[in-house]
Amino acid sequence: MQEEFEFVRLVGNERRVGSLLADVSRHWHGGKERFLIVSPHDDDAVLGAGLLIQLAKRENVPVQILIVTDGSMGYCSPEEKDTIAQIRYDESLECYQGLGVPKENILWLGFPDCRLNEYRGRIPAETDNPPAISGFTGLQNNFTYYLREINPTQCFLPTSNDLHPDHRIIYDEFLISLFHSAGNIWPELGKPLDKVPYVHTFAVYCDFAAPPTLRMRTPNSYLENKLKAIAAFRSQKQISSLIENVRHCGPEEYLRAIDFRLYHPARYRNQFEEKKAIGPLR
Repeated sequence: MQEEFEFVRLVGNERRVGSLLADVSRHWHGGKERFLIVSPHDDDAVLGAGLLIQLAKRENVPVQILIVTDGSMGYCSPEEKDTIAQIRYDESLECYQGLGVPKENILWLGFPDCRLNEYRGRIPAETDNPPAISGFTGLQNNFTYYLREINPTQCFLPTSNDLHPDHRIIYDEFLISLFHSAGNIWPELGKPLDKVPYVHTFAVYCDFAAPPTLRMRTPNSYLENKLKAIAAFRSQKQISSLIENVRHCGPEEYLRAIDFRLYHPARYRNQFEEKKAIGPLR
């Protein structure tokens, strides 16, 4: 039975092993660490990072959950069609508070479920355009605001390889928002970040776009807590199959680090230079 904590990070040809996240992290900020987990739908964060949330608490790292959509298309019975958004909101609070996340750290953006294409970018807000911040709506507007407000050191979101369109849209919109949040654009959304946070992806429905770079193993009690938290989404009738998949995988999760580097021509210069032949040794 797995009763120890083990973290393994692959960095090039190096294999870093430790019993704490801090032991294997590329850049750890100690008491300044803050995690932001972006959850396209309310249950995505617990499915892909339910162990990570608990592990952060173990190392005294504050976690904030940013739930992007309102869950309004998640009804499984006609009777819940008009009430499912409130039901899923309540289930989200039960789920993440059960993993140790304070209620005030569970942020519900409320973008319309299955309509995220309409909210790409930044759009002047109208009276029927939720959710508005500083007179604008749109994913980039809200992501930029919350990145500046929270100022996380590390961010986590589903892989771009996920089958669900909402996950792919949010991946693209969040990454460009990292660029916005560190610049001077849209000053009404807050002070620009001094440093772009590190970004990691987790898997929910589909495999990673490329192999993960971090494996986390925990005691089985952490897995049981994760399963109990997932089960809070009682309105989602298909959740039972996902619970069985999580149980079968055991007390481990995987993450992939994403390199967020701006273009610099000098990085490619040497490969185009003429190579001088080496003469014979004498």
